[in-house]
Amino acid sequence: MIGYIAFGLFAMTIPAANWLIGNLGTECIPSGPCLVPVGFGLMAPSGVLMVGAALVLRDIVHERLGATCALGAIASGAALSALLAPPSLVIASVAAFSLAELADFAVYAPLRSRNLPLAVAASGVAGAAIDSTIFLWIAFGSLELVEGQIVGKLWMSMAGAAVIFIVRQSEVPNADR
Repeated sequence: MIGYIAFGLFAMTIPAANWLIGNLGTECIPSGPCLVPVGFGLMAPSGVLMVGAALVLRDIVHERLGATCALGAIASGAALSALLAPPSLVIASVAAFSLAELADFAVYAPLRSRNLPLAVAASGVAGAAIDSTIFLWIAFGSLELVEGQIVGKLWMSMAGAAVIFIVRQSEVPNADR
């Protein structure tokens, strides 16, 4: 059940991120993204937290439903991104989403059986760096906000790794009971 909920939430992060970028932030740049502070004096396009959540949710789909469903989630997310992104962001959104999620998958898959929280964190770093660089370059022709993008996405990856670690620990039977 958790896997299917994660799949649904994963799918919703794509249109939410695209909407946030153009509509909500503490500062909106004319003909550019709306920005939010992400810490350390950095700003990022407001969709950053949704994309960070997508990276973690895809890992949960992989964990609960398997690699095939995780790849299906990536394909579904790319299709949703193409259908729902504002026309000016379609190419950037689909390219960044697809490549970042595939990188996340490639890092997560071999690490998950050895150390799940590390797999979530490391795959989040890979996905965040690729998504941030590709999206900003294609959408806005600049990497000016790349540091903020990566930091914002890493907040979500760290939070996701912590949640997965806590859930995993609660699932392990206690020998003292």
